[in-house]
Amino acid sequence: MEDLGNRLKLMVKTFRRESHRLLQSERTTVHGADGMLMVLQLAMAEVNKQHGREFKVALSDVLMVWKHLLLDKLHLPPPSSAHLENYDLILEAYESFLKRSNTVDLVDICSMYKQLSPLDLNPEEPVSPIQLFEFLSGNIEPSELPDSSVPSTPCSKAKPCSSKVKMAVRRVFCSYLSLLVNSKNDLALALTLDVPSRSLGQQAFTDIKHAAHNNKTSLFLAVTSFVRAIQLGGKGYAPAESDPLRKHVKGLSDFVQFLDNLEEILGEIPDPSICGARLVTAIRAVLVKGRSSGDAVYAAAEETATELKERIRQLHQIQKQAVNGSGTGISPARPKIYAINHATAYGGRDTVKVLMAMLDEEALAPPWQNKADLLSEDQPVLNGAEGTCILTLFRSPEVSAGCSPEPLRNRVQSRLDLLQPKVRDRVIRSQFACTYKDEELPLNRVLEFPSTSQVPTCVHPAPKLKTTAAVDEQSCFDVEDGASDSPAKPTSKSPNKVQSGARRGAALGPRSANVQNTGAGLGSRKKADIQMQSKCNKRKQADSEQHGGSENQPPEKKRPISVKMSGNGTSRAAGKKKLIAGQGKLTSFFRV
Repeated sequence: MEDLGNRLKLMVKTFRRESHRLLQSERTTVHGADGMLMVLQLAMAEVNKQHGREFKVALSDVLMVWKHLLLDKLHLPPPSSAHLENYDLILEAYESFLKRSNTVDLVDICSMYKQLSPLDLNPEEPVSPIQLFEFLSGNIEPSELPDSSVPSTPCSKAKPCSSKVKMAVRRVFCSYLSLLVNSKNDLALALTLDVPSRSLGQQAFTDIKHAAHNNKTSLFLAVTSFVRAIQLGGKGYAPAESDPLRKHVKGLSDFVQFLDNLEEILGEIPDPSICGARLVTAIRAVLVKGRSSGDAVYAAAEETATELKERIRQLHQIQKQAVNGSGTGISPARPKIYAINHATAYGGRDTVKVLMAMLDEEALAPPWQNKADLLSEDQPVLNGAEGTCILTLFRSPEVSAGCSPEPLRNRVQSRLDLLQPKVRDRVIRSQFACTYKDEELPLNRVLEFPSTSQVPTCVHPAPKLKTTAAVDEQSCFDVEDGASDSPAKPTSKSPNKVQSGARRGAALGPRSANVQNTGAGLGSRKKADIQMQSKCNKRKQADSEQHGGSENQPPEKKRPISVKMSGNGTSRAAGKKKLIAGQGKLTSFFRV
């Protein structure tokens, strides 16, 4: 009877060779014990959310349902007669996640083995359900697994003595390679989306998850379709500005660009050994970028890259010997003759088969003994941010309702800031700063001296009268016209005019608070009238001295001419014409 390790590998090889008979896709990947446990945790959290609870689950509950799930799928009697709450819904969510991700677990491979094995061989079941249960539960120590004819994967030898960081780094390497084989693997995309850091945290992953749910696609297709629409869509087909993924364009573009580089390496290099080494080197380069040689992640990436390169080379040699020697194993795909670009369409197919064989061996690795490190939030930091587990990444971020209390430290500090006296900036004031206290005017001053815009519009203003300047000018004109035939007008103001001026001043009211009474205003107005009149008299006196007379007096006239006879026989004497103001001055100026 063969050992357990060889029987597990034989079961997986048979599934990989004959899977096209039962499955629609030849690129279906296999979840190992660790992958099955993480998927179960997500399924239980999803069921809790459907029942109105939070998207989280206790570690003890996951381990209890995990044991019950293995016994149920392997058709073994349950450990107790107690029925778990919502177990049917959890199993349905678990199977739905596997189907949506185009993946299967080891229990499904064991159940499909008899259907996939050739009919003429009629082999017995390679692994019993009890043995598979003990293997997946971690009851069989890795040292008890015997060596097989095929060199065992380095993961099974190095896992017990490896650190938590190395296991996380190895999981990232295998997740990137798994996306090249099966792009629908949502768990692989979640492990690689923000490793290394691309500023794609929990909010970005939630937006991607909602976009994939709305379009009924995988997470990878939601990301690539959005980036392709941004790059090639133009204005007519580009996503709307309100699309939530618009906030993460740079990080998503970097992620898709890196996967495009890996796809380009996969399609251009035909040799699987060289191509696999180039792929591992590219992944290692992005993981160690910006890290020193003494960093734990740097050392783990170097060691893991060396082991994976060597394992890819060994698997390639084994497949070549199987094809060229006995003719058994997986035959290389024969390109169709009628295919136009068959060399390009089938480029990298041999490398994909080698990568699938390596990923199958990774799935057969013993489970990680510390389940708390695998499922809790204490994962090692690989992206430069806080370490988060898969459950936290799939959980939608909580929206702040504004009613949650602030931390005690923040509340104490805000209270101390309020109690601390405020220091005002010292402002340079004038020498009369003692007359005011505040920068703004007090309310009583604002009410006592309202602006013109604050005057109520409902009060009808007094009728406007002629100003004093206009009255004085008219009086000056009347004095200048004294040379005409009309009798001379007095130059001084009459009592009626003084009374009208007083009434006008009383009607307008004081314009400032400095005016105490109307009598003071009337006296100042009289002084202004006297000054204006004196100015007019001085101006007339200066003009008369210059031109020898008053300004409005005409120049010296010639002797009157004899009376002329008009056509109708009447005589008309040349009468004086009344001069307008300033005519005499203009006449003397233009006189030759």
